[in-house]
Amino acid sequence: MNENETPIEIDGINESIYAGFWARFASFFLDALIMLPLIFLILYLNGLGKNIYFYTIIPNLLFGLWYHIYLPKKYGGTPGKLIFGMKIIKPNGEEIDWKEAILRHSILLILTLLSVVMMASCLVSADETVFNSLGWLKRSEYLMSLSPTFFLVYTWISNIWVYSEFIVLLTNKRKRAIHDYIAGTVIVKGKFVDIIRETMKTQN
Repeated sequence: MNENETPIEIDGINESIYAGFWARFASFFLDALIMLPLIFLILYLNGLGKNIYFYTIIPNLLFGLWYHIYLPKKYGGTPGKLIFGMKIIKPNGEEIDWKEAILRHSILLILTLLSVVMMASCLVSADETVFNSLGWLKRSEYLMSLSPTFFLVYTWISNIWVYSEFIVLLTNKRKRAIHDYIAGTVIVKGKFVDIIRETMKTQN
C-alpha cells in the first residue's frame, strides 16, 4: 500500500466515495438510538439516590470505550456507521489500528471525563434530602445551580467542538471532521474500499 492519500474521486464512479454530512449524521443518530436502552437504565439507576451515580461511572465509561474505540478498531466503524455502509480507514487505504481508534475518540473522551468530574463535584455538595425530593429534570437544574460557571464553560466548550466539527467536515473534499485529522483517518463508503485500494496501488 502506498503512502498517498485516498483519491478525491475515481474514474467510473459518479458519486462521492466519502461519507458526507447527512450520512454521518444519520449514523450518529442511529448509534444514539442503539445506546438509548443503556442511557435509560443509567438514568433510572441514578434516580435511585445521589450516590448511585458513583457506581455507574466506571461501567458507563467502559461501555463508551468499547463502543467508540474497540468496535471501530475491530470492524472499521461503530454499528451505526457499519449499518449505513461506512468504513473508517487511514488516508493510505489501510485498516485503522488502536492509535487511530483512540485518537478519534480522544476529544469526546476528555469532554466526557470533564462532565464526570463536574457532575461528581456537584453531587458531593448536593443536599441528599433536597436531591431525593426532586424529579429528574428538577434534579438536573438543581445540580447545575451548584456550579453554574463550570456548567457554562463545559457547555461552551462542547458547542464549539461540535460546530467546529461540522464546519470542517463541510469544507474539505474528503469530508474529514477535526477528529479525522487528529487521528489520521477518513470515512469512506464501504462498497468502494476495495476499489480505492486498487486505484491507489496502480498510482504507486
